[in-house]
Amino acid sequence: MFNLQNYSTQNIKNDILSGALVAVALIPEAIAFSAIAGVNPMVGLYAAFIIGLVTSILGGKPGMISGATGAVAIVFVSLGVAVKGLYPELDKEALSIMILHHILIASIFAGLFQIAIGLMKMGKFIRLVPQPAMFGFVNGLAIVIALAQFKFLAPVNVDTLSWSEVILNSFKENYFMYILIALTMLIMHFLPKYTKAIPAGLVAIISLTIIVYITGVDTKLVGQLFGDITSIPLPHFVMPDMSLFNVQSMYIIIPTAFLVAMVGLIESLLTLSVLDEMSGKKGSGNRECVAQGIGNVCSGSFGGMAGCAMIGQSIINFSSGGLGRLSSFVASIFLLILVVSLFPVISAVPVAVLIGIMFMVSIGTFEFSSIRRVKHMQKSDAFVLLTVTIITVFADLAIAVIAGIIISALVFAWKHAKIHSKIEEDDNKIRVYKLEGPLFFASVTSFSEQFNIDDDPDEVIIDFKDARVMDSSGAEAIDALTEKYKKAGKKLSLRHLSNDCKKVLTTAGPFCTYEEDDPTYKIAVNQ
Repeated sequence: MFNLQNYSTQNIKNDILSGALVAVALIPEAIAFSAIAGVNPMVGLYAAFIIGLVTSILGGKPGMISGATGAVAIVFVSLGVAVKGLYPELDKEALSIMILHHILIASIFAGLFQIAIGLMKMGKFIRLVPQPAMFGFVNGLAIVIALAQFKFLAPVNVDTLSWSEVILNSFKENYFMYILIALTMLIMHFLPKYTKAIPAGLVAIISLTIIVYITGVDTKLVGQLFGDITSIPLPHFVMPDMSLFNVQSMYIIIPTAFLVAMVGLIESLLTLSVLDEMSGKKGSGNRECVAQGIGNVCSGSFGGMAGCAMIGQSIINFSSGGLGRLSSFVASIFLLILVVSLFPVISAVPVAVLIGIMFMVSIGTFEFSSIRRVKHMQKSDAFVLLTVTIITVFADLAIAVIAGIIISALVFAWKHAKIHSKIEEDDNKIRVYKLEGPLFFASVTSFSEQFNIDDDPDEVIIDFKDARVMDSSGAEAIDALTEKYKKAGKKLSLRHLSNDCKKVLTTAGPFCTYEEDDPTYKIAVNQ
């Protein structure tokens, strides 16, 4: 699990202190995401502990923090609505239990999907996410993290208020929270310039909690987020309600589980990519997929909801010096110790301090350099960046990233949808078309437009030395063109086609001529 031989005293200290800081920061997030999903806060706290513990040991990136997240919690909202429609006769308490069991089962299935994806080595497909989409994801997530904190600021019912109204109302009723937030941000900004021996966030939590306790200032504390909960039991095995394994229930559980798996893996693998860039060391995407899956199976089996990697807390950990597996391991263990044994202590931490920490995380997460790069980017890349940012803020991370990939793919196909040719004729009146560019589904029309069969001489050669046949659409276009020359009674020869391409061709195959420098590339065909 941990190679202690590679740990220096400084590594151990930094990992332990950073893990302790992250554990404290995990608490309000886990509670908030439980509320989003419509379940008891314990469900989110169990998830933060169990998933964090499993991924700290098995994950693909040392020091990456996982737990209950907003992206996954939002998916469970639709599951709760579907359960209400499926069991309209249940009272509120029975319905809550039913929703919980559906979430637990969906979490287990989501974990199984993720394990399968990891074992099939599909984690590498995160490479398909273009850099502008990555910038958009990071910037959108930074905005989401910041906006999510305003709900903690409000001392009033915020269900019907916009975030701007929340700010105004909370400032009128509890302006001291803003002072604590500002002090926290100042500590986190300036302290690292003088010393990094102790994480600045931990200093802010301890010092400002003591100040609030001594002065007795009236401000919202973490304990108030728990409602009437005074003690927290340890996670225990929860047997799913077997009566839920019927066609109607599985019809809503399986699609939800698959969506949870996809959203969780997208966020986890993108977080891994961000941390790879920060640390300069590459993590294992496939290993992370398996670890996330095992974590979600365990979480669902012990009363927790599914989750994934948390970019905010992961950045806190890395920025505070927590670079090893010990840091994320300590974070999960310390989290459980805090909420089970030291609840009165953690309850005394001002919520404003945690908000200040998350605001600094938001600032650190936002890729400010992307703003400067926008004016130098191609318009299509800038459009992808802004689109992914907006969708991340107002819709969903998975939708945003998928939209970014689709837009980038379409732009790429459009830019490369042209194939050019140079026409040469020798003394024997043989016309040679020397093609340049990729031949695939988007450039098939352009390819066909290069030739004038009626005006061509009796013998024609098409040279593919500087062209590449990329897919079966390109091969079919060659076959179709060959058929046209054949009907016109003209001799056609094809040069510099790969053996793989020749095997796919049916009509054109006999007309392929051998050249010493024939290429060896392969083409994508439907099997």
